[in-house]
Amino acid sequence: MIIAIDGPAAAGKGTLARRIAETYGYHHLDTGLTYRATAKALLDAGLPLDNEAIAEAMARKVDLAGLDRTVLSRHEIGEAASKIAVMPSVRSALREMQQEFARREPGAVLDGRDIGTVVCPEAPVKFYVTASAEVRAKRRYDEIIEAGGSADYDAIFEDVKRRDERDMGRTDSPLKPAEDAYLLDTSEMSIEAAFQKAKSIVDAALSRNA
Repeated sequence: MIIAIDGPAAAGKGTLARRIAETYGYHHLDTGLTYRATAKALLDAGLPLDNEAIAEAMARKVDLAGLDRTVLSRHEIGEAASKIAVMPSVRSALREMQQEFARREPGAVLDGRDIGTVVCPEAPVKFYVTASAEVRAKRRYDEIIEAGGSADYDAIFEDVKRRDERDMGRTDSPLKPAEDAYLLDTSEMSIEAAFQKAKSIVDAALSRNA
């Protein structure tokens, strides 16, 4: 069983993916962390972010077992990751790893930007999780404040819009819903409600495959 979950930043897809994986005993991969790990390796080595050959070489060294969400969630790493994520050879290198991960037994849940459309188009269950830019910016703002940090909502809102433009506008694997994906708009939906809806869809798929 492969479950593909796509959507823009801060829509709730990661939280949903982790919950589904835990519920069904499946492996989970946040594919965005693979790009962040590549970016962090480049930053740590003092290497440029605009050299595709160097970025690809770093991408091929990413260890999926060593992805530390806490470290990789830093803002500067996210910004760097969004720059290398538009590079076709980097996407190709990481896609190969992601596709190999998806074949793990008894099942895998992958979340990202192009799972249902490019990485695992054959996935029997696909979700596209979205929310308005305003709601997503507010979630990011609240997360930072609750963690004891300081944040500027307007700056975060502009950052969310820039990320959306980059993700949806890139030539290689742009962010968009797969034609057969179930749409979950979490703008006014709790993560529990989203999970229950997703669970009913996964259960139906498992029943069909039984």
